[in-house]
Amino acid sequence: MPQAAVSFQSVSKTYPTPGGSFQALFDVSLDIREGEFLGLLGPNGAGKTSLIAILAGLARPTGGKVLVQGFDVQKDYAQARQRLGIVPQELAFDPFFSVRETLQFQSGYFGLRHNDAWIDELLHQLGLADKADANMRQLSGGMKRRVLVAQALVHKPPIIVLDEPTAGVDVELRQTLWHFIDRLNREGHTVLLTTHYLEEAEALCHRIAMLKRGSLVALDDTTRLLASASHNVLQFKTDQRLPDALAALARVTGRVVQIPARDAAEVERLLAALREAAVVISDMEIRRADLEDVFVNIMGQQESLPFAV
Repeated sequence: MPQAAVSFQSVSKTYPTPGGSFQALFDVSLDIREGEFLGLLGPNGAGKTSLIAILAGLARPTGGKVLVQGFDVQKDYAQARQRLGIVPQELAFDPFFSVRETLQFQSGYFGLRHNDAWIDELLHQLGLADKADANMRQLSGGMKRRVLVAQALVHKPPIIVLDEPTAGVDVELRQTLWHFIDRLNREGHTVLLTTHYLEEAEALCHRIAMLKRGSLVALDDTTRLLASASHNVLQFKTDQRLPDALAALARVTGRVVQIPARDAAEVERLLAALREAAVVISDMEIRRADLEDVFVNIMGQQESLPFAV
């Protein structure tokens, strides 16, 4: 069996608290294949950040271990870290350097000299070429996010870890970033992505892993996960309150209402119930279930799991 790019082996993590402790991860085992694009999904507090902190060597697991191309992230830290390019959630930068200087210093941390050609390509691919000589303090939040991505990729790591890389950024950056990361993945780089934008995960990821309350609750090919959603979704807009029986079934975002429906007969029953309740709807459509529907369904089925932060 081929060696995994990243192997989480029975990883657990407990943090001390003033009142005792809480467990953030419960015996998580997961192998990420070489060249794979894997999405790691879960609600806030699911344990995603703890898992990535352990992968990066920033936190020690309470139990289990993590291997990066066979190197233990605790025992063989330098070898494991050399193989990782990690884009963190937080914007952290040195305010005294230009964009190019920042990337040159980052290259030096990995012992790389004469890396200017690759730095130029990163600047071009991430839309930073015209900001190369700008001080980091002069950049917008979105531009700083691009520099973080460039820093993570400056040593051409075989494994790229993206922790909420497009949170709060504009559409242009999202498209630019995904075009470049998809290219790197096609060239053989392994990618691990955490995101709350489930349409991104659905479009990009070969497989999806889902965490809830520190436990792995789903792991499968994206196509199979979507196929497991046997229902369609009735979607419409309304300004009115739904009857309690329908509200219990619905997912409501602002004026948009989404209700699962197995077949045409159930769609008709739902519409009849709306008419009877005098609920006026608009922009109605029936669509196939997407990854967000699968995610909500799986999270809803796992209420018996132990709690983690």
